[in-house]
Amino acid sequence: MDFKVFYLVLVGIGLMSCNSKIKTDATAEIKPNIIYILADDLGYAEVGAYGQEKIETPNIDALAQSGMLFTQHYSGAPVCAPARATLLTGMHLGHSPIRGNDAWRSRGEVWDYIKMVKDSTLEGQAPIGKDVVLLPELLKKAGYTTGMFGKWGLGAPHTESIPTKMGFDYFFGYNCQRIAHTYNPLHLYENEVRYHLANDTVPPHTKFAPEDDPYDEASYAKFNQPYYAPEVSFEKMLDFVDRLKSGQPFFMYWATPIPHAALQAPKRWVDYYVQKFGEEAPYLGQNGYFPVRYPHATYAAMVSYLDENIGKLIAHLKKTGTYENTLIIFSSDNGPSYAGGADSPWFDSAKPFESGHGRGKGFVYEGGIRVPMIASWPDHIKPGTTTDHISAFWDVMPTLSEVAGATVPETIDGISFLNTLTQGDKQEQHDYLYWEFPEYDGQVALRMGQWKMIWKEMKKGNTHVELYDLEKDLSEQNDISNSHPELIEKFMAIIQKEHRTPKNKSFLIPALEELTAHEP
Repeated sequence: MDFKVFYLVLVGIGLMSCNSKIKTDATAEIKPNIIYILADDLGYAEVGAYGQEKIETPNIDALAQSGMLFTQHYSGAPVCAPARATLLTGMHLGHSPIRGNDAWRSRGEVWDYIKMVKDSTLEGQAPIGKDVVLLPELLKKAGYTTGMFGKWGLGAPHTESIPTKMGFDYFFGYNCQRIAHTYNPLHLYENEVRYHLANDTVPPHTKFAPEDDPYDEASYAKFNQPYYAPEVSFEKMLDFVDRLKSGQPFFMYWATPIPHAALQAPKRWVDYYVQKFGEEAPYLGQNGYFPVRYPHATYAAMVSYLDENIGKLIAHLKKTGTYENTLIIFSSDNGPSYAGGADSPWFDSAKPFESGHGRGKGFVYEGGIRVPMIASWPDHIKPGTTTDHISAFWDVMPTLSEVAGATVPETIDGISFLNTLTQGDKQEQHDYLYWEFPEYDGQVALRMGQWKMIWKEMKKGNTHVELYDLEKDLSEQNDISNSHPELIEKFMAIIQKEHRTPKNKSFLIPALEELTAHEP
């Protein structure tokens, strides 16, 4: 071979080798960004993609059209803190260190808003524990910058269980769920320091003044202060995205308090729905939280405001060239509320499930724990797809860890649903999903294929276990437990397998301890 030709061949091979290596290295280094959006008390059917007919959510609906909609996704619990704990730990409620909303009352008057404002040691919920490994810690180890915005609820200020000590590089929002009972607080938190807002002091659950006219909007002026916490938090969120280094993968946990009561929303959105819905009776605070002149219009306004900001975030990601490499998941922490003027039956918020008291938030029926979940990821998730894969919050940690290339603890209960998202290899399935919940008189639930079992009012001495066939009875109306004693026997055996006595004694359910007393 001519030396010149031989030289050119060698150079060509070398260039091909270098180019291949560069491409491989670049591919290996480019990890997807992850945004997990968690609404608060948003029912299964409160967005258009799930059948909502009164509230407008075009941006969330577009997210569903661009990605995948889950029809059988479950929260980890029917209320805030324990649901968030299962999400971030990958453990179900039989193992999670947080199983209820523990206000940590031993510190003093923790429900006194004014005293909490004056003394930060009264804020926040019982700590989840520094020894517990959370999702953001895993993603940090995998090279991600991590940020959280919204509501924490898993550990009070001045403890080791705050966001910036549990894996988040940056936090902005509410530390305390009780302070989140107003959208016009006197302060939020930026990392570990209070971020003060120039609002007047109107404690949550302030009642309507009897001398005021309930049909005069001016009577409600004090319940709408200048600084709206979700708006301030959203601005901080966009700033967080803008401050990221180019090419640096990030995980963002947006735990918005919307649409949890109190009912407070930007006036332009309230006015829009007043015009759409027409005249309605005011809510005067008789069922907790703040009075509001137009409760239906305000609730819808809150959801549409959240939807609007989701649209703004996506537009911002597209503008900055970040969107194409970002997995976005949208869900809710539990079913719709019955309190504070929220009227879930009017909106049919959990359709096809019931959503009123006893069936929605706080209860382990489908209306309380089945939640919407939408996932969008350009070039990875096929647009406009729907799945009936049965999944739960404790599956989120292994799923996002697999996406990020992170290693999960062996102690988790979750199964990655990444194969469902990408329609890749065969999806692993749960044999069952398990819940135990110490509040609302004590409850345990099990989803096993078509079967759903519920043991409620345990602290009242109830021993009857309800059984429903969800294939024939999706709304859980026909208890067929007498026809299937063998399933009830399986249920009891699973409780003995899955229940672990909680360290926090406020989460004890005596009937479970008696049932599992023979277990080591």
